[in-house]
Amino acid sequence: MRIFARTHQLPPRLAAAAIILHSGLDMTRVDDQAAAGLHGMATGAYPFLSRMDPVTFSRLLSRAQIVLGTALLLPFMPSLLAGAALTGFAGGLLGLYLKTPAMRREGSLRPSQQGIGVAKDVWLLGIGLGLVFEELGQR
Repeated sequence: MRIFARTHQLPPRLAAAAIILHSGLDMTRVDDQAAAGLHGMATGAYPFLSRMDPVTFSRLLSRAQIVLGTALLLPFMPSLLAGAALTGFAGGLLGLYLKTPAMRREGSLRPSQQGIGVAKDVWLLGIGLGLVFEELGQR
């Protein structure tokens, strides 16, 4: 496994890291009401999360985003590992988009006004898959 990221992998890693890290740091300051709203949206798509306390869920999500964002920033973090983590995270976001009808126009995969922010996260999936496929292709 390659130890250092290739130079051309750094711009997409930095772009993804900036967004994810910013979101994770912002989420450290959510109040109970915001945590409940975030948790409610997540449990609508992923019912197993309903057993978790909303504040605990928000804190764990925040920490996961901070860890992922930091890992993407570190050039010595193997791109295969960083890409796999990013792909998993983005897959979860897109699953939320697909499983929440209000985020899509009726009878379509096209985003509604409420879903446009999450639908745009498809680029995170593209970056993650690009890192994974490139590293697997080098083997």
